[in-house]
Amino acid sequence: MDTLTKVERSKQMALIRSKNTKPELLVGSIVRSHGYRFRRHCSELPGKPDFVFPKRRKIIFIHGCFWHGHKCRLGRVPKSRKDYWVGKIIGNHKRDLRTLRLLRRGDWKCLVLWECQLRNLARLSERIRRFLEKPA
Repeated sequence: MDTLTKVERSKQMALIRSKNTKPELLVGSIVRSHGYRFRRHCSELPGKPDFVFPKRRKIIFIHGCFWHGHKCRLGRVPKSRKDYWVGKIIGNHKRDLRTLRLLRRGDWKCLVLWECQLRNLARLSERIRRFLEKPA
């Protein structure tokens, strides 16, 4: 049972953004600090990747643990409307796998960063740098 009314829940859900989230802004600043240029939310590619490096043929996705079904404490399923959320998250996960498969078939190298992995900035920065410097 939801603890909020339909109007309250609608307002709450409207606050959730799909673009320019805090994790995206953080990763963008790290990438820029390493001197790389990128495109954002490229609609010509499957899944509208968060960061695209066309010359390098590399892509970075940033997945929210809840929305994409990560197995960590941030990825837990809500207690209310469990059937709905499990179906939604499984659907998101299947879509993510399809998207990665299509991109890799197109010779794109992909890196998926999970929301919970963004806490250690030094490790995150090094992981991004290694991914982008590795020859395609």
